[in-house]
Amino acid sequence: MEILDGKKISNQIKDEIAIDVAQMKERGEKVPHLAAVLVGNDGASLTYVGSKVRSCKKIGFESTLIHLPEETTEEALLKQVEALNANSDIDGYIVQLPLPKHIDEEKVLMAVDPDKDVDGFHPTNFGKMALDMESFISATPFGIMELLKRYNVDTEGKHTVVIGRSHIVGRPISILMSQKGKAANATVTLTHSRTKNIEAFTQKADIIVSALGVPNFLKAEMVKDGAVIIDVGITRVPDETRERGYYITGDVDFENVSKKASYITPVPGGVGPMTIAMLLKNTLLARERHQVKNT
Repeated sequence: MEILDGKKISNQIKDEIAIDVAQMKERGEKVPHLAAVLVGNDGASLTYVGSKVRSCKKIGFESTLIHLPEETTEEALLKQVEALNANSDIDGYIVQLPLPKHIDEEKVLMAVDPDKDVDGFHPTNFGKMALDMESFISATPFGIMELLKRYNVDTEGKHTVVIGRSHIVGRPISILMSQKGKAANATVTLTHSRTKNIEAFTQKADIIVSALGVPNFLKAEMVKDGAVIIDVGITRVPDETRERGYYITGDVDFENVSKKASYITPVPGGVGPMTIAMLLKNTLLARERHQVKNT
């Protein structure tokens, strides 16, 4: 069994981006600029956005954090999005989800300029990704693909079972892995919470990508020997015995499933760090594309 070490690979990617940014500076070019919009004080979102800002600093990006109060109106947020769309200094930006309940997430995401949508959530980018055209790929599926590539995991002709049909992970990874190319050419089955006898699919799977968000859902008896396991789930489970009052776990019963797997991602330290690395990669791509457009 080999650990698919997202922390190690994400650091490699950041180092590669840092070299590109240093070369941009040497040529006197503008370095990439990533902005993040955060509404409210959700603990997980604050942690995640803070990590993105620190990563930007480390690799030489410019970064801007726009932190708005919980009671910000939908209209005010849409004006902020318009301002970011119009600001030529910003190469890419993200609106951190979830948004407060009184704001229509879909309306906000639709307002983001697809050319600056480094999260890859806009229908224009999703559609181009599905058609195998140049686009911004949603950072988590992009990270999974990169992890499989860098570990040379054989996916060609393999039966991949995806658990979860979200627009952010499940659906895009099912499309990406079925396309032509490296870490792709797989035969993909997309399952979800309404799939009956889900173990009938997972027990035959060569590769399982679990993005359900249910702690320890995937048990050892649901997995065949030698399967490749990608755990996208990340859940805070309350635990009064811990200093933080919780522990983080994934969708996979790691202790037992890892004994049968050929490759497996840990939680934390697997897919999570890759998501941030690929968001930075998308921002670098945005800067390069804007440069080509403006020359």
